[in-house]
Amino acid sequence: MELKSCSNDIVIFFLNSQTDIGPDCCHAIDIITCNYWPAMLTSLGFTVEEGNILRDYYNASSAPSLGGLTVIYQPQKDLGSFCFSSTSQFSVNKCKKSAVSKKIVSVMAPQQSERRPATTGSVKNAMTLTEKIFSRASEKPQLSPGDNVWVNVDILMTHDVCGPGSFGIFKKEFGENAKVWDREKIVIIPDHYIFTSDERANRNVDILRDFCMEQNIKYFYDIKDLGNFKVLLGTDSHTCTAGAFGQFATGIGNTDAGFVLGTGKVLLKVPPTLRFVLDGEMPDYLLAKDLILQIIGEISVAGATYKSMEFVGTTVERLSMEERMTLCNMVVEAGGKNGVVPADGTTFKYLEDKTSLPYEPVYSDEKASFLSEYRFDISKLEPLVAKPHSPDNRALARECKDVKIDRVYIGSCTGGKTEDFLAAAKVFLASGKKVKVPTFLVPATQKVWMDVYTLPVPGSGGKTCSQIFEEAGCDTPASPSCGCFLILLLCNISTYPLYHNTTKVCVSTTNRNFPGRMGHKEGQIYLASPYTAAASALTGYVTDPREFLE
Repeated sequence: MELKSCSNDIVIFFLNSQTDIGPDCCHAIDIITCNYWPAMLTSLGFTVEEGNILRDYYNASSAPSLGGLTVIYQPQKDLGSFCFSSTSQFSVNKCKKSAVSKKIVSVMAPQQSERRPATTGSVKNAMTLTEKIFSRASEKPQLSPGDNVWVNVDILMTHDVCGPGSFGIFKKEFGENAKVWDREKIVIIPDHYIFTSDERANRNVDILRDFCMEQNIKYFYDIKDLGNFKVLLGTDSHTCTAGAFGQFATGIGNTDAGFVLGTGKVLLKVPPTLRFVLDGEMPDYLLAKDLILQIIGEISVAGATYKSMEFVGTTVERLSMEERMTLCNMVVEAGGKNGVVPADGTTFKYLEDKTSLPYEPVYSDEKASFLSEYRFDISKLEPLVAKPHSPDNRALARECKDVKIDRVYIGSCTGGKTEDFLAAAKVFLASGKKVKVPTFLVPATQKVWMDVYTLPVPGSGGKTCSQIFEEAGCDTPASPSCGCFLILLLCNISTYPLYHNTTKVCVSTTNRNFPGRMGHKEGQIYLASPYTAAASALTGYVTDPREFLE
């Protein structure tokens, strides 16, 4: 590896399953399932050069060569972090990272109440919650941060983006007729490429169906299916959402997933744990999205790199399960390996009608060692946004009141849950006004979509979210999917209304706002809570939701 100075070009090699072109790092992008990337990227103003990097695993028996792509993005300013050069071998340079704004500071919270004791019996040394989960899964009595251990996988999840590549690797390494290690521990979900007419995108879903039929996979949730399940490892960076249930959940790449399919094991390093103590009564105008934006703004997008983020405190204890999911969902935006909320009565009640499997919660020991501890008094926090082009570019929503916007998006695994739409409907109902910009609504799942059309909004006289959205002039709630978040992967981009084929400004409840994330590389995305997104839709500017909620 040759060390070189950073130039004005950033060259991105499409190597793995990450799908972000970020301002603070150059993420590799998997094109094993995306042969139509060149034309799409060219239309966005990128320079695309061909290379020979990847192999196409759709036909594992012959595995023909696939021309890899090198994308050269011309930044307008120093984007920092790691840059790749288009030489014959990788060249890496650590560039100077832009300073994170410290205008908003945390306030010391009162001392946390005594932590719950461990339930796993005596231990030689105290361990954190994540360390205990690793200990159980590796069948080792004691672990410390930095230990490398083989972990028995409880659940593997994959979807239509990475599934075909993972299946190809599985067949290549274990044999064309090999069987997966446990057909009842694999969950497969098409939810990214499902509403498009593109043949190559549809092929991905067909590959999922064929593999599930061939392997007799028990938990395959086709486009119209419903289901609730537990996830431990998944070929999606936001698998960490499942940490809200007190479990270890993280994203892995196609190669690891292929290995897990055949063996049920994976090699992981035990991460050190950062502890976030959130205390104080949360104001009615805040949601969990504001909390995680505050935390990421405090520690930066690299502040939790390969670390576990454990959330405790009186504020967290009062959060619903869906709000806890929002917290854990965005730990990866801080570089976190996983996020976790200790299981409690809220967790147990949520799971009552969702699983019959036995489970035993674990908790951090009283004397467990944490790498760092951060304390916040949430009662003092105000509504926040993350300005372009990074999730740690934190600002108060009221400080951005002069930012004119072109559209609003409410959806994704971060902000497309039932409670997120109820929150948005609450703002529209309180205002009694119509939106001033196109407002797109995309439920995360089929169940959420049904809730939008059936659940009455509190204080509405029996009206559902869909009725309130219609009265406010929002776009009709779309079919559930994560595809709109990965807007670049949509094929019919010329007609899709959310696609930024010109420079636009969008307030979004998603989790990433990197250049090109929603289309045009100069488009601007403000990350916000559903409250702030709905308030902004009503005014046409980034708006503090207190204007309508107080």
